[in-house]
Amino acid sequence: MSDSDATVRPARPPKQTRTGLKSNGARKAASKPQRSRAREFALQALYQHLVGHNEAAAIDAFTRDLAGFHKADAAHYDALLHGCIETAQDLDALIAPQLDRPLGELSPIEHAVMWIGAYEFQHCLDVPWRVVLDECIELAKEFGGTDGYKYVNAVLNGLAPRLRAGEVAADKAMSKPRPQSQGPRPVPATVQPDATHD
Repeated sequence: MSDSDATVRPARPPKQTRTGLKSNGARKAASKPQRSRAREFALQALYQHLVGHNEAAAIDAFTRDLAGFHKADAAHYDALLHGCIETAQDLDALIAPQLDRPLGELSPIEHAVMWIGAYEFQHCLDVPWRVVLDECIELAKEFGGTDGYKYVNAVLNGLAPRLRAGEVAADKAMSKPRPQSQGPRPVPATVQPDATHD
């Protein structure tokens, strides 16, 4: 066979990236559920409240004019924004004992994400506690500092057993491994290797 008879294989196409994800692993906007979008807009609004000390009504009006707001769950956004601002002192009282630093040293993003998580643990009982935790971790990954999501995870994991005790306990009971039996398991007589078959 000569070199001219050899078939030339076409170059392999470049590896395709997973659709729906950004380079940091966060979901792209087009693939996000309405409640996830609502949490993002609420986070942005709460950031404005924490940093600029703006009034809730002004923040709300501004946020509703942002591109993409129409794709968010407006009722969930309202509950998060207004609920977190109205109960800010109570939320801070829940969060503060879980911290290893003064509340004032939290980044505003981490602070707002923790407000959202604590608020949802208390008031959005239709959302499973693990979903609340995962969504808050995703918010911190996308909008927060490099390792801020780890801190958010630790704080909210500390709050969950207190605020969703029954749900967390049921989850832990379901995930406990079965105890291993002591010693070898007996082999049934029908499959013992020394048994003679007629």
